[in-house]
Amino acid sequence: MKVLAALGLFLGGLVVGLASVALHPLWWGLLLGVLATSAALWALPPGWWLRAPFGAGWAVMAAYLSVPRPEGDYVIAADGQGYVLLGFGVAVLIFSLTTLPAPGRRAAQGRLPVEEG
Repeated sequence: MKVLAALGLFLGGLVVGLASVALHPLWWGLLLGVLATSAALWALPPGWWLRAPFGAGWAVMAAYLSVPRPEGDYVIAADGQGYVLLGFGVAVLIFSLTTLPAPGRRAAQGRLPVEEG
């Protein structure tokens, strides 16, 4: 079940990332993409199976569309809005990964306290 949820969130991140890239030349499109992505990241609980796949999907799509096309042009323009989108993509990836739970936290929560004496 976790794998299906992660796959669905990864695909959702890809779609939101594609929409953000497609609309970023318009000022309201860039704002909408940033707000929609931020709202989704804030609403999803942190974890390898929830927030991380969405953020990774968004960042993968933005990175894929930032490479030159065969015609020699770019999907993400080298202007202010394009740089804001690319910077936001880095922020999405950093936020998705830095908010992961600590590795030992889950194991420590399952243990009972040990009484001394």
